[in-house]
Amino acid sequence: MPGARDASVDIIQRELTAFARRARAAAARVHPELSLVSYTLLSHIEDQQGCRATDLAAHYLLDKSTVSRQIAALEKMGLVERRPDPDDHRVQVLHPTEAGSAMLAAAQASRLAAYQERLKDWSSDDLDRFAALLLRYNAAGTAGLPTPGGPSTR
Repeated sequence: MPGARDASVDIIQRELTAFARRARAAAARVHPELSLVSYTLLSHIEDQQGCRATDLAAHYLLDKSTVSRQIAALEKMGLVERRPDPDDHRVQVLHPTEAGSAMLAAAQASRLAAYQERLKDWSSDDLDRFAALLLRYNAAGTAGLPTPGGPSTR
């Protein structure tokens, strides 16, 4: 029944958009000058224990200029620093500063508490099913997403 499928996809799109808006607002509460993109990049840098700006651009399918602007903002806020790669001193590796790591830890604790509160009445089966569906959705990859520097779908 294509009509019901289309309606479900429309609901999913609207709800994921609402989720993204809440995520942007949450990032702004962590630091008023921190965009969701900057927060995401900083989190990735921390998770990877350092990485290059080109790695960020490739991983998130972002323009190098976008990553460069976001990294410059993170550096200006004192959340990221550049260090020479020990294997190739021509390459700069991005690392979170102590302030960046502390901000991420506080944000993670706050986000986890918010998720715990929002999901407190869900059964273990519902949580398992939701987690599995999110993993499946994210594993589908980037099909249909715009390419860096390509037309925007805003």
